[in-house]
Amino acid sequence: MKSRLIATSLALVLSSPWLAVGLSRATTATATTASTGSMTAQAWNFRVFLDEKPIGRHSFMLRREGEESELRSEARFEVKLLFVTAYRYAHQAVERWRGNCLAALTASTDDDGKRQSVEVRGRADAAGGGPLHVVRREGGQPLPGCVMTYAYWNPDVLQQSRLLNAQTGEWDPVRISDAGEERIEVRGVSVPARRYRIAGPQQPIDLWYSAGREWLALESTVAGGRRLKYRIE
Repeated sequence: MKSRLIATSLALVLSSPWLAVGLSRATTATATTASTGSMTAQAWNFRVFLDEKPIGRHSFMLRREGEESELRSEARFEVKLLFVTAYRYAHQAVERWRGNCLAALTASTDDDGKRQSVEVRGRADAAGGGPLHVVRREGGQPLPGCVMTYAYWNPDVLQQSRLLNAQTGEWDPVRISDAGEERIEVRGVSVPARRYRIAGPQQPIDLWYSAGREWLALESTVAGGRRLKYRIE
């Protein structure tokens, strides 16, 4: 039962493929960046910890060209209890964006043997004016307007009242609050940051941004009061 509670909490926190450009107060959001002509690319590679125990890795590759962006992510985790694997998680996703609006998404998840897939089909017309449509095993639904996932890399996510869960396909209602300024440690250096909290269907997620609105860190508590942490390699 304890391992299942941890699994449920992990699945929610990890539902966004954009989760991990930082976690805990000692994690930096700095990514490897390269550019070729009008295209820029960023890569993030993280070791993932439950409390201080390593459970796996989560990697991201973002490519931008003009208003178009593509994000590919992959996560693999194993939680062990008394040297026995109590929980496994694997997630792959590809998101395509047009400006700040999601244009398409495909995601597949193996949540400890429970397989899920989500597809978000692109706009119905070339101008991007039609609705997105979410397709999943439980059924589909249209999503009107400009939709965002839990895209922590983009500070515009802080202005949203609903966010799309890329693992479940649910369009979650969220409440986002400004928790004020504080100092956090980023790669051994104390820096000023502003903290925001996203409160959704289950566990709240705390985010830290610099004065220049750069994402610096993220932190969340899962079942049993344990801390899920990402540390950039």
